[in-house]
Amino acid sequence: MIVAALKTLGKPFLKDRLLHVLLLVGVILTVFRLSLVKEFASFVDWTTIITLLGLMLLTKGVEVSGYFDFIGRRILNGLRSERKLALFLVSAAALLSTFLTNDVALFIVIPLTMTLKKLSSLPVTRLIIFEALAVNAGSLLTPIGNPQNILLWSKSGLSFMAFIAQMTPLMLAMVTTLLLVTWLSFPAQEIQKKADTQGYPYQKRLLIGCVVLYILFIACVDLGVAIYGLLAVFVGFLIVERRVLLHIDWSLIFVFIVMFIDVRLIVTLAPLQPLFAEIAHLSPPGIFALGIGLSQIISNVPATILMMNYLPSSALIAYAVNIGGYGLAIGSLANLIALRMANDRRIWLKFHYYSLPFLAWGALVGWLLLSL
Repeated sequence: MIVAALKTLGKPFLKDRLLHVLLLVGVILTVFRLSLVKEFASFVDWTTIITLLGLMLLTKGVEVSGYFDFIGRRILNGLRSERKLALFLVSAAALLSTFLTNDVALFIVIPLTMTLKKLSSLPVTRLIIFEALAVNAGSLLTPIGNPQNILLWSKSGLSFMAFIAQMTPLMLAMVTTLLLVTWLSFPAQEIQKKADTQGYPYQKRLLIGCVVLYILFIACVDLGVAIYGLLAVFVGFLIVERRVLLHIDWSLIFVFIVMFIDVRLIVTLAPLQPLFAEIAHLSPPGIFALGIGLSQIISNVPATILMMNYLPSSALIAYAVNIGGYGLAIGSLANLIALRMANDRRIWLKFHYYSLPFLAWGALVGWLLLSL
């Protein structure tokens, strides 16, 4: 039994090519900075890791309960066309991301979308791509929509509503564009349901346990004691449903840990320090381009942290790093979460077919709005 559990846990690590690449990059960078090895633990944002792990466990718990299967059938009965269903789920992802943060929105919407795959002929891969784009568009609106906005807002001196007013034009432009592209990308044809899919039974006890644990976990995160919330989640699933602990994507957690270390190693390289010092002297177009460009290399949250070391918080930076969430998958950690949850290797290439044009469009619209 123990051997079988270890095989289940280890299988994702053996197949995770992204983790392998990140580990290789980390080893190469470490060769040049051996003295920093003892500081690796401090490079990681453990609150983010703990929050991500807790949400993954809770979402998997709801999935195992069968509730997503139940809700999926209700949605399919109410929204019969691919276009209507796609517009509904994309809109829901964008809306949820404004006040639940982009990653939490994905942990709600994508498992539900994956359930629809076994119930119907819906093109789930394409829909997940649009949901990833949706949380990038929706989360940029509020100070709590994503990690980079939390940081920018805390340093800006703006009120909650003033920050929203600052970001509203960009959000409206990106969400409107996304809904239009969604309307064009999904036909109005009726969804073909699969007659032989029954799903597993709806376990009310497990669902209620997940809801209680979710409330407790979020409360602990808000109070700054996320580790105790995670401990409660672990103990809860050990008692109620142990298989949840075996079937989450543990390798994703290590991808984020290694990514934090790699990014920190990159930005501390001595040859790059003179270049970073020049950030404070960049013109507005240069700052805008840098925010977008850095996001494509190290993701928009680390890009924000780096730029805030040399520049004050402003709409210019906020627009740049939020737009930088589009483009390459690494541009936003939410992209990586969404694509990993899809469990489809082909989705990575397909994602860029849509995301790169959105990056170009966002950069153009964002700069025009800033210039007004």
